[in-house]
Amino acid sequence: MVREFARKHGSALRSFAMVGGALATTAAVAVGAVLALFAAATVVIIAVMSSALLGLSGLALRARRTAAARADGVIEARNMGGHHWVAYGWNERGR
Repeated sequence: MVREFARKHGSALRSFAMVGGALATTAAVAVGAVLALFAAATVVIIAVMSSALLGLSGLALRARRTAAARADGVIEARNMGGHHWVAYGWNERGR
C-alpha cells in the first residue's frame, strides 16, 4: 500500500516512506530489546528470591532439628559452632 502510494506520487514521497519505515523498524527493535531485558531481569529476580527461600527453609529445618525442649522444662540447643546452650527455669507460661 505504501509502495503503491509512493509510486503514484513521485520519488520524494517514496524517500519519506523509506525513512518512516526505517524509523518504525528502529523503534520496534528498541522496544523489543527493552522488553527482552525486562523479562531477563524478572527471571533473575525470581531465581534469587527462590534460592533465598530455599536457603532460609534449610536453615529453619536445621534449627528445628538442633533445638529440643525436654519434658522437665529445660531447653537445649546447639548453635552453628557446636556450642551447647541450656536454659533453666522456663515454665509453661514462657517465663
